[in-house]
Amino acid sequence: MKFILLAVLAAILCKMIFKRWPWEFWAASEKSQKRAQARALLGVERSASREDIMAAHRRLMRTAHPDKGGSPEEVYRIDAARDILLEQIGRTDTKVR
Repeated sequence: MKFILLAVLAAILCKMIFKRWPWEFWAASEKSQKRAQARALLGVERSASREDIMAAHRRLMRTAHPDKGGSPEEVYRIDAARDILLEQIGRTDTKVR
């Protein structure tokens, strides 16, 4: 019983200090890993612009498209990587304005 009470108090203390619940840190870490994998797949830098991401996407799609001998799964991965990075760019753009 004491353990549960201490765990709840620790979670509340974490929320008060860091303005986030403890489990929100794990979710942020997972998103960061997905973005890193997407950048590696597309071959872009961390500071890549929207145009850089779209150019890398088009370059990969030239060879990965099923009409060019690629597979639908590969197209799905490339599209998902583009979407993940563009979502991050969109959030960054709205924060700057």
